[in-house]
Amino acid sequence: MLYICPTPIGNLQDITLRVLEVLARVDLIACEDTRHTRILLERHGISGRLLSFHEHNQESRVQALLPLLREGRGVAVVSDAGMPGLSDPGFALIRACAAEGLPVTVLPGPSAVSTALVLSGLPADRFAFVGFLARGKTKLVEQLARFEGTGAALVAFESPRRVRASLAVISERWPERQLAVCRELTKLHEEVLRGTADEVLERLAEPVRGEIVL
Repeated sequence: MLYICPTPIGNLQDITLRVLEVLARVDLIACEDTRHTRILLERHGISGRLLSFHEHNQESRVQALLPLLREGRGVAVVSDAGMPGLSDPGFALIRACAAEGLPVTVLPGPSAVSTALVLSGLPADRFAFVGFLARGKTKLVEQLARFEGTGAALVAFESPRRVRASLAVISERWPERQLAVCRELTKLHEEVLRGTADEVLERLAEPVRGEIVL
């Protein structure tokens, strides 16, 4: 069985009992960064066999993991934070398992996407997750313009190094649009800045640090 296991997006206590139980008993844990995952496992008294599984080795790792899954072994997939498969490794292995009819289950748990959407205070009855924002003004405008008129709130990940530039583009093209910059979710210095792009830019600290969901 392949287990897709979400992990904390910040606070290490934000992990379900079910995920801990699965991580403690599977034959192998495929993780984005073995050092990062080892910290989480040690925090909860779990020892397990770890295998790196990230965007740069995903193709070869899928071929290595499929034989184990065919034998009925238990394999868990975790990313550094949140739900694997959402802008993180996991999709290719899930798809390969589905193609072969191998069992896959997804355990519920932390996700920066839903956490930020609810915290934003924006209508959440319809939304679209666009992954990481496109780089460059032209590509960013094209990316966001596809959703004009849909009535959907957009959720995106953004780098702290590029968030000011992205907000400047949004301010120029959509000056009245309401948005929220959610930074360091679930951590000690969690911060949410709400308003137009210009209003948020005025209150955004310099330098910008931490994980950001827009």
